[in-house]
Amino acid sequence: MIIWREGIVAEVGASWPGAQELVVTIDQVPVRALAYPELVGDPRPGDRVLVTTAALQRGLGTGGYGFVVALPDRLPADPPPAPGHLVKARYTPLQTLVLGADEQESEQHDLLRDADDLGGLPVVVADLHSALPAVVAGVRSRRPGARVVYVMTDGGALPLWFSRAVAGLREAGWLHASVTVGQAFGGDVEAVSLHSGLLAARLVLEADVVVVAQGPGNLGTGTRWGFSGVAAGDAINAVATLGGRPVASLRVSAADPRERHRGISHHSLTAYGRVALARADVVVPELGGDLGALVESQAEALGERHTLVSTAVDGLAEALRGSPVPLSTMGRGLAEDPTPFLAAAAAGAYAASLA
Repeated sequence: MIIWREGIVAEVGASWPGAQELVVTIDQVPVRALAYPELVGDPRPGDRVLVTTAALQRGLGTGGYGFVVALPDRLPADPPPAPGHLVKARYTPLQTLVLGADEQESEQHDLLRDADDLGGLPVVVADLHSALPAVVAGVRSRRPGARVVYVMTDGGALPLWFSRAVAGLREAGWLHASVTVGQAFGGDVEAVSLHSGLLAARLVLEADVVVVAQGPGNLGTGTRWGFSGVAAGDAINAVATLGGRPVASLRVSAADPRERHRGISHHSLTAYGRVALARADVVVPELGGDLGALVESQAEALGERHTLVSTAVDGLAEALRGSPVPLSTMGRGLAEDPTPFLAAAAAGAYAASLA
């Protein structure tokens, strides 16, 4: 279902690489909207815009935005001829052509054509996009100069441009580069599959540590299998297939009101315990107290299939407080619920010890 609205750009607000915030007047009501200039052009005050508002009107997790689909009175000029024939967001009205590192027109094609080995590269796999800055903080707490590359899968947002976290981490020099795989697009490097994206992270971007997670906008239905984080298990398999070192970051919470997400989330227990067939290092943060005992008890269910790595969180809270981007997951920040960030940072710290 798409709900279409026509509006007028009233204000041009904040921007970050690939994205532009706007205030659009729709039926005399100001609405927050977001445009991706590479797809629709550069909106200016007074422009008439077509906006989709279905998720906004339903109160879903789009960040509270309507999305600009077109500037019908001022369409952008055709881009100059350029290589690249990968179509992403395929067969949607805003499908876009990109140059993939693994396609024939790319300078990296020969490098990746027969590539098949990550050479033990540590790859941290996380369920939620919100874990990314925490994992990176953990890596930097142990190896400040490590080249960290983010591989974004297509379980959440398809345009990487939606992520303020990625923009802020890049600007601060905490994140070396990004790769978008599957239907996701907008990374520094594009790739067809997670497998070729991982190989590009190692061979093209020379990563020391890789973080794999979906883009912003985790989808969950309250059912055993109906959540986009299932793909974390598939990512473990991909890393192992290519000879990398898979490191599983647990989704942990002390404050989530939903029982299925208290301690270790059932998302982690399902993705790593049922979907991941290859062996991974599952990082179990040493949280102490009743919560720590609960997490250790829950993690035992993963011990037959994976290697449980008990990891101290000493010093990680300070590293997290130094994050150049806000830390927030499920609407809670570091002060409200530090445990998800400590768990992710512990996985990053452990991965740094392997690099």
